[in-house]
Parts: sequence; structure tokens; C-alpha cells
Amino acid sequence: MTNPCLDCGACCAFYRASFYWTESDLASEEGVPAELTEKLNDFRMVMKGTNGPAPRCISLMGIIGKKVFCNIYEHRSSVCRDFQPAWLDGIPNERCDKAREHWGLPALTPEIWNNPRNFPKAA
Repeated sequence: MTNPCLDCGACCAFYRASFYWTESDLASEEGVPAELTEKLNDFRMVMKGTNGPAPRCISLMGIIGKKVFCNIYEHRSSVCRDFQPAWLDGIPNERCDKAREHWGLPALTPEIWNNPRNFPKAA
């Protein structure tokens, strides 16, 4: 089965990705590379590129709506790990829908998780 997120990337280019600083490699070797982050406040960091009016995470590679990947996937923060695409496990996600709409992508449906050939490609 193909994961529709690999054809999307909208959430990575719509929302700020902020997290507690101890999720960085300043606290753990397995953490988010600190050189890819900026200080948000005394306790939180933010992925570079996501703290402005036109966010796009520095770690998002590829073309939104076509083919994307995260170049630090194994070291991504909890905010990224916890973001669930719409209808994964049968649960809607308005935030996923909103990001996809912003990028001109159709909302995901429950059927996409059962039959990936139903996933509409962006124009």
C-alpha cells in the first residue's frame, strides 16, 4: 500500500513545527538536528522555515502534491510524529484537510487507506 503522505507534504508547508528543546540532538543523539532549528523561546525550538507567514520545513524535500519525503524522518520531532493524516485508522483530521486545501489538493477519504489507487493525484 502506498502512503498518500508521500505524494502530499502539505502539512510540512502549512504549519509551524515547534517542539520542546530536549527533542533536539542537543539533548539526545537521536534527536532533531539542532542546526535545522531556530529558538522559539526558552523552552521550545521550531524547524527552520516553519515560523513565518509562508511556512515550509527545511527538511521537506520534493514537490508538494507530487512526491515528497522528510530528510530527517527517523529524527523528526513529536509534533511531526503525532500529526496523523485524515482517515488514518478511520479518524478525520481537519488540520490535514486544511493544509491539503491550501495547496489545492483534495481531502483524503477513508477509502484511500483501503485502496491506494483511489488516491487522486494533484494536477
